[in-house]
Order: sequence, then structure tokens, then C-alpha cells
Amino acid sequence: MGAKLGNVQPNGKSNFARQTPRLIAIVGGSGAGKSWLAARLQEILGKESALLSSDDFYRDRSHLSAAQRARVNFDHPRAIDWPLLESVLAECIGGNPVRLPRYDFTQHRRLSPGRFWRPQPLVFVEGLWLLRRPALRRCFSLSVFVDCAEHLRLKRRLQRDIRERGRTKDSIRFQFRKTVAPMHARFIASQARWADIRLTGRISARKVKKLAERVRALVVK
Repeated sequence: MGAKLGNVQPNGKSNFARQTPRLIAIVGGSGAGKSWLAARLQEILGKESALLSSDDFYRDRSHLSAAQRARVNFDHPRAIDWPLLESVLAECIGGNPVRLPRYDFTQHRRLSPGRFWRPQPLVFVEGLWLLRRPALRRCFSLSVFVDCAEHLRLKRRLQRDIRERGRTKDSIRFQFRKTVAPMHARFIASQARWADIRLTGRISARKVKKLAERVRALVVK
């Protein structure tokens, strides 16, 4: 049976509804398990939680030729539209509904229209570089860094990109060696020092439950 969050008021709404949304950053390398962790936490915390991914905020490359797009380093922080992401997070903290961008990774372009999204009392934000920028770090009530071995991240990247993005094994391995691994070492791994929680090794059900309890404490007073 799912965990209950807050008391239910006579109008049927949780007392969380009156609280400022709390943002929780889930950060780590590509294939570290960020999305998996966010999904497990949402299962425990239920409808009072929502998810944002920085993957939706990649810059639109529709103006570039296919050959030019192939040369873009999508594993560098500058690939993200940071002003737009910061604007959306500010609206989220204010409890305001927003229209989120949608990104097509097979063609490296932004899709139109975006999708309508409403923040919940608990908002998980997952991404590669969320803790690098001081302005962004200040948005989060809690931050988690998922530390995962490189060989596991590559294995998961292969599975995802073949299944979801129509990539070949050779192209994925080449990109991993050329940009993913070097950019991880340069921009991602060092973020662990800013995280409130660092998860290493296998993320067990017990670890997930314990983290969910800490997240719940952000809104249950």
C-alpha cells in the first residue's frame, strides 16, 4: 500500500496543496540511474510528486544541417538552454503551471507545441549538470548525486539509445569514448561535492525508501 502524504482536508485535497513546491535535484552521469530513481520515488510518494528532466531543455538544432548536428557535443553543459530551464524552475517554485519544451533526440530538434505541466508539492528534477550553476543549486531543497561505475553507465546507455533513439552499438560506443566519458570527468563527477546525499553502489529498495522518507520530511511538518 502506498505511503500517505499529509492529511486530507474536507474538500478532498491534501494539505500539501497550500505549500510552496519543494524541488529535489537528482544528478549523475548518463546511464547512472537518475530516471529510474525518480520513478521509484514517485511510486512511493504518489500523486503529490512530479518530475522534470533537463533532457527536455536541450537547445533546438533544427537550423543546422544533419552533418552539423552530428558534430555537436551534446555532453557539454552548453548544450542545454539554461535560461529557459531556470525560468521554468522559478515558475515551478511559485506553484505556477508552465508549458514545457519537448525534444526529439533522433533529429536533435525541439518539437512544437510543448506540453502543459503543473508542479506538485514535491518536484524531482533530474539531469546531468544541475549542481554546476550556483543560481540553480539555490532552487533545490535537497540534492542527490547518483554515483555509478562507467561500465554500467555504458551498458545502460547502449540499451537506451538502441531502443529509444535508433542508434547503432558502434555509434554509441564511439560517442561514449569521445565525449560522454571525458565530459563526465570534466563536468559531472565533481558535482558530488555539492550534493546533500551521494548514492554509491547498488541502489536497494531500502535505500530508495530511506530517501523517500527524507524527501517526505521536506513537506510534512
